[in-house]
Amino acid sequence: MTDHDLPTMRIALAEAQAAAARGEVPVGAVIIDPVTGAVIAKAANAPISARDPTAHAEILALRAAAAALGNYRLSGLTLVVTLEPCAMCAGAISHARIGRLVFGAEDPKGGAVVNGGRFFDQPTCHCRPEVEGGVLAEESGALMRAFFAERRK
Repeated sequence: MTDHDLPTMRIALAEAQAAAARGEVPVGAVIIDPVTGAVIAKAANAPISARDPTAHAEILALRAAAAALGNYRLSGLTLVVTLEPCAMCAGAISHARIGRLVFGAEDPKGGAVVNGGRFFDQPTCHCRPEVEGGVLAEESGALMRAFFAERRK
């Protein structure tokens, strides 16, 4: 874990809480410069409001960072996200050349990093980030559980 992981995950959790308040699945993502800790982009899940199945927090943060930097390659940057990325997001992370991925809670049903297809372990994966999971996992998981418990009432 680096000095930037906890404060950055707290920003991602705030993004996830904002998503939940809008009725979106509570996932937040932040892209930082690992040297300075400067936030380059942040986003929350928005598939419902954007009417876009690809509007996951990671995808939106990658798009915003690429626009901010004027380059689709985000080599060496760190992506911090509250939930283990799905296969689509893992593919985008690889294509963007993210250097390090930090996530909170594991996603046994939809995750594709340490669960499911384990995208970065596949021989067809061109760029594999360093991966650190479990950062503020309890907070991330509690937010997700509370969101879905409320919907089941």
